[in-house]
Amino acid sequence: MPNGAIVLPRPGTAKPDDKLLPINAPTEAAFVAKFGSLLPQASYLQTQNGRAAYYELLPSRPPPTDSRTPVSRVLFVHGVQTPAIGLQPLASALSSRFPGAHCVLVDLWGHGLTDTPLVPHDPALFHALLEALMLQLKWNDAHFVGYSFGGSTTASFAAAKPERVASMVLVAPAGLMRETQFDESQRLYLRGGENLEEQAQAWIIEFLEDGKLIVPSDWEERVGRGEVVAEAVRDWQMKEHEGHAASVVAIFRDGGVLDKHAEFVKAAKSSIKYLCIIGELDDVCGIQDLHDVGMQNVVVLPQVGHGLVRERVSKITQLIEDFWSSL
Repeated sequence: MPNGAIVLPRPGTAKPDDKLLPINAPTEAAFVAKFGSLLPQASYLQTQNGRAAYYELLPSRPPPTDSRTPVSRVLFVHGVQTPAIGLQPLASALSSRFPGAHCVLVDLWGHGLTDTPLVPHDPALFHALLEALMLQLKWNDAHFVGYSFGGSTTASFAAAKPERVASMVLVAPAGLMRETQFDESQRLYLRGGENLEEQAQAWIIEFLEDGKLIVPSDWEERVGRGEVVAEAVRDWQMKEHEGHAASVVAIFRDGGVLDKHAEFVKAAKSSIKYLCIIGELDDVCGIQDLHDVGMQNVVVLPQVGHGLVRERVSKITQLIEDFWSSL
């Protein structure tokens, strides 16, 4: 871990200096040179916190007028570490099934082509980004598909702004692990401290990777075939996005990965229709975790873990199509 790792302020600390400019994201040209043009050309949203990238899969025919297919605006919210391109296979499949839908993927703070603002990375920061994006798109509401941290963000956004969420699909949502699951030394990393930041960053990233980050040796060949190789994308961000690691650590600590039970309960009690899809082998979110917060509409996919969003694209697409068609 390099000396002087960037450390973002924590919620509730002294108000950061508004004059601090965000850490700029890499260029789209650099990303496309490495990973191709699977995503549409990026559009950008300028906010008070920095610049964020988003990608539009535009309708290939006019939105439907019959009430049996009500889905016309879809917002995909990715997890921590892998940016919007990680949801491209699912978004592309759903866009082809719902050709009248306007589908949008966004790179969250510190990910992909989106800046790292030098402010606390609490849920409100991400809610504000989603609100600003919807305002730019002139959307009053949208159908949300949130994966992992994006699932937690979607649930807490639904709890805070239910009028903005037409329906939500939570795929392997984070947010229901508890800080108390970790041992005392790990909790010290979560709380942070002057002399612990480099160890904390190393531990958090290793925890999220479930070990060391290993990029497959055939990743370039697979990218050439049009695949998303998430490990290669994550490795590129660690090297090329100066603020990425700091955002990852801040999200894990404060963004909504842990202890968001109350927000899930509130979302479950709202009138928003929802579907949860989880992997049988996932240790981030189990069926009992969801039942405990009142979420009963849960599908468990066998023999798959937290990577189900890319490993079970056709099955998840079918489940979401059936869910949307029932609205």
